[in-house]
Amino acid sequence: MFTQPDGSYRFARWGRPIAPVVFGVEDATLRTVKGAIEAVATLAGHPIAETDPELGSNLMVFFFRDWSELVAIPDLDQLIPDLAQLVTRLQTQDASQYRAFRFDEAGAIQAAFVFVRMDARMAKLPADTIALAQAAQVFLLWAPQAFDGKSPLAVLPGNGATILRPDVAGIIAAAYDRMMPATADDKSHALRIFARLQGKD
Repeated sequence: MFTQPDGSYRFARWGRPIAPVVFGVEDATLRTVKGAIEAVATLAGHPIAETDPELGSNLMVFFFRDWSELVAIPDLDQLIPDLAQLVTRLQTQDASQYRAFRFDEAGAIQAAFVFVRMDARMAKLPADTIALAQAAQVFLLWAPQAFDGKSPLAVLPGNGATILRPDVAGIIAAAYDRMMPATADDKSHALRIFARLQGKD
């Protein structure tokens, strides 16, 4: 879940309270997105704040219909390096989502930017499903292939409610254990998370 394509291990979690802001949605959806972030924060035992003293908002979530819209957002190119080239690449890939992270001096997550293109596929999904999936994927620096071909979510067979997959929820909770580091580049870190999932650490 944290092994990079080149074989290296890279883990990071948030090192400060998360101060989210959401763009491009109506008030009802705004509450849904923030509710999903708060739910994952509760699972992780990590604080949510109104503002970040340094950045104002350190988790920015954008919803839009076409990647080209990002180029027109004032000052976004100051936050996302090589924004125009990134937009071109995402258009070529027909991507529906993208996440970018910034890190503090210790390597912990300092800020994150979530971009969700509401194409035909995404538009078919309930807002709470999209929100919970994005929240889960922004709380840790997952490997690029961590959720290839599989969602971090599951559907309860009884009532059809959408929840985090138990294994994903367990990893998030274990990763935010106060005895665990905020960042790691040694694969032994994965063994510590696994041990916590088994209740042995």
